[in-house]
Amino acid sequence: MKEITVPNGDVTLMDCTLRDGANVVGKGFNAELTDMMLDGLTANHVPIIEFGNAGGIGAYEVAGFTAAETDETYLDIAQKYLDRGSLLGMFLNAKRYRQKNVDIAKEKGLSFLRVGADAGDADIAVPAVRDIRAAGLYPFYSAMKAYLLSADALAEEGKKLEAAGLAQITIMDSAGTMLPDEVKEYTEKLVKAVSIPVAFHCHNNLGLSAANAVAAYENGAAILDCGLMGMARSAGNLATEICVAIMQRKNKMKYVDLYGLLEFIETRLQPAMEKFNYHNPVTPLDLTLGISGCHSSFVKKFEGVAKAKNVNLFQLITEVSAQNKKNPDEALMEKIAETLK
Repeated sequence: MKEITVPNGDVTLMDCTLRDGANVVGKGFNAELTDMMLDGLTANHVPIIEFGNAGGIGAYEVAGFTAAETDETYLDIAQKYLDRGSLLGMFLNAKRYRQKNVDIAKEKGLSFLRVGADAGDADIAVPAVRDIRAAGLYPFYSAMKAYLLSADALAEEGKKLEAAGLAQITIMDSAGTMLPDEVKEYTEKLVKAVSIPVAFHCHNNLGLSAANAVAAYENGAAILDCGLMGMARSAGNLATEICVAIMQRKNKMKYVDLYGLLEFIETRLQPAMEKFNYHNPVTPLDLTLGISGCHSSFVKKFEGVAKAKNVNLFQLITEVSAQNKKNPDEALMEKIAETLK
């Protein structure tokens, strides 16, 4: 099995835009958007990527989730991105498990399948976990609606799944209902109960996805699960780019090229999603102002210099603001722009 290439002691980023995010367009992104996002994510070093039908592998035929491409189409698109250093995999609803799903995932070179079941239903996921492990893939798991169980009961489920061969377990706040104190308790207890990495998947229905991700990280979560521009079911997930920005402020996730990711979103993804009437709630520019502490009144001057010098606007703002947040002048902007060329 391919190893996850993330520095020891760092936090691993898992992007599920191409699975959970597909809910904003139906049950799956079209071939063009799938290819575009796989390119953008792998080029900017996102280590784990979940893609395919929003209902998971097999949902097209078993559940009638046909507002998507076929599994075969998604798998064929992914072939040219398998060697870029990221782990690519698909979701698998435990209730729709078929052995052939594992066989085709292995044949097409996937690194993992992430089995999903509601918290409390781990028993139905055990056969799939064992079969995925036997096939030489990483068996991941999503405890959907994790809040259905107490933190102690979820920890016991984690033990049972680890004993079956699980490689990673995700606490999924499916309705975005958890508060940071609850995230702290669930994460802390699950991390103590198992020896495998614990991930956290946060929805934003209470506007707490970023706060909950930080709470998960501070209490032992090794993986944070996100979506580009916050795309996901309902109120959406923590945006991948916001997660990276916050973690880089904490000196983590430096392996992700944040400025490249923001450029990809600004120039390619945002325009493409406008055709589907999807509005990015926090644009790359607004996020950069938060990263850098730059006041928006300086933006036009920055844009002029970035255009004239042909450098990344977001990096220019951040680098200049690190030296002068109060009143950055054009001379400083031009000096730093020269170093960015």
